[in-house]
Amino acid sequence: MQAKGAVGSQLRKPMPILAPHSSDAAMAAIKDTPVIRLTLDSSLQKTLEALARDRAIAQGPNISVAMIAVDNDSGDVLARVGSSDYFDERRAGQVDMTDALRSPGSALKPFIYGLAFEDGIAHPETLIEDRPVRYGAYAPENFDLTFQGTVTARRALQMSLNVPAVALLDGVGANRLNARVTQAGGTLVLPKGEAPGLAMALGGLGIKLSDLTMLYVGLARGGNAVPLTERITGAEAAAPRRLLDPVAAWYIGNVLLGTPPPDNAAGGRIGYNTGTSYA
Repeated sequence: MQAKGAVGSQLRKPMPILAPHSSDAAMAAIKDTPVIRLTLDSSLQKTLEALARDRAIAQGPNISVAMIAVDNDSGDVLARVGSSDYFDERRAGQVDMTDALRSPGSALKPFIYGLAFEDGIAHPETLIEDRPVRYGAYAPENFDLTFQGTVTARRALQMSLNVPAVALLDGVGANRLNARVTQAGGTLVLPKGEAPGLAMALGGLGIKLSDLTMLYVGLARGGNAVPLTERITGAEAAAPRRLLDPVAAWYIGNVLLGTPPPDNAAGGRIGYNTGTSYA
């Protein structure tokens, strides 16, 4: 895809423009260049923009959607949708939500489990307790306010249970999680004046969708994270950074595959993890 010229700032009449947030960012970073080459796949970009717009409309007038699709082998960004509609003022469409700080909710749990597997604290089949527990004044609860009792670590992650994740983070260490994410190239932003703590397991911090995607690419690459690339510059690719031990990354990928898809499902199995947060 090529970005040519300036993205219009007028909101009087929507223009048929593809990847406007990526175009804005590229032209802000590179001045006086007639053609800026991006890694985006125009067909995929168009498809995901339509999907984001349709889903936002279905969810309600104040909802927006952001997406990033990445080639795991190279780290190239194939599509980036910063909002559901660039020209929708009510949805703050010109705000690039892929670059905004948001609570990840439970989306950091795989990395907590990965460090626990790496350290030998747990294994996917290790039995772990999902029961009421208190860490000083902090008493984590599950999203549905119920407890599952004794479950395997595999099942706890697949069900995104909160109490087991906090227990494993307590064993791994919140500082270590923060340091490993930083080492891999991500940034976790804690509330002002707060040190890394157990609330990180449930999304008590801020992270950009772009950084979160980079971390998940690291899982798919066997524990080696690479910076996401959106502009074609001809420069040598950055060296991978360690996120997790390869065996731990494989375990996490295997766990996140969950149950097999139905017989009529298109394509192969997809590993996934949810991240529900406030607002």
